[in-house]
Amino acid sequence: MRGPLAGILLALLAFALFSTHDVVVKSLGGAYAPFQIIFFSVLFSFPISTLVLMRDATAGNLRPVHPRWVIARTMAAITASISAFYAFSVLPLADAYAILFASPLLITVLAIPILGEKVRLRRGIAVIVGLIGIVIVLQPGKEPLTLGHAAALVAAVCGAFSSVVMRRIGSEERAVVLLLYPLMANFLIMGAILPFVYRPMPIMHIGGLALIALLAFTAMSLAIAAYRRAEAALIAPMQYSQILWAILFGALFFDETPTRTTLIGAGVVIASGLYIVFRESRGGASANTPVLRSRNRIGTPAALRIGPILRRLHLNDLRQRGH
Repeated sequence: MRGPLAGILLALLAFALFSTHDVVVKSLGGAYAPFQIIFFSVLFSFPISTLVLMRDATAGNLRPVHPRWVIARTMAAITASISAFYAFSVLPLADAYAILFASPLLITVLAIPILGEKVRLRRGIAVIVGLIGIVIVLQPGKEPLTLGHAAALVAAVCGAFSSVVMRRIGSEERAVVLLLYPLMANFLIMGAILPFVYRPMPIMHIGGLALIALLAFTAMSLAIAAYRRAEAALIAPMQYSQILWAILFGALFFDETPTRTTLIGAGVVIASGLYIVFRESRGGASANTPVLRSRNRIGTPAALRIGPILRRLHLNDLRQRGH
């Protein structure tokens, strides 16, 4: 099967695997610090990641063209990973997703100073409505806000920042630079912290860490295949299918039942995000389409970034066609 329908089905499968990835993270997060989980999941991803990186035949070196932006993006990606892993560990899955779904809204806001994007009235209203949805989920003053809620918000902000920076420098930096720096930084920084938080792990939990890496890579591969078969405007909304998996997995494995308020807030955030995607997909509504160009997924440090790989594959296709 080829064409848009195949892309949509592949995207749905990819996000189902990403949600399964988060279930394993949550299961291990009750016993281990996120630094330890990230370190070993990244370690297990290195063999596959190395093979992917070795296929980049683009001439050049590993020195960034924009070192400050690359460093800023790398640190934001690391912070997003730590925060997302912690949020998944301590929050109900539906709550964590509802907050993380704010990332497209934040991308729209951050694109104004970083990309010079002009946000017109309708998209601006959509952002405001989406942020109201986050307030509905958090219920400040009614429910106690925890460190987990703060971590999810930090993950959404840092993930959005990383995506916008990627949009700014992606066309000038080598794909291998954009892929390798966050991976190596995660490994080195988590490795430096590891001696202070390490807890011995039984073989089953080590297998769980390997499974996190495998799920991340497989989901990333499926997402790449989806984006190559269908327009981003069709694929991007599929990320919201994760709320269904959150409800199902939360009930099956963690005895979680999302509150009505969480579901209402999540619905508002999702509706706002879908509207922004719709507006960006219309010609002339956005000069940079920052949300549609954001293909990375928050909280998967063991997976290589999807955007640079897609760009490299596109360049390879052009070379093969003689352009």
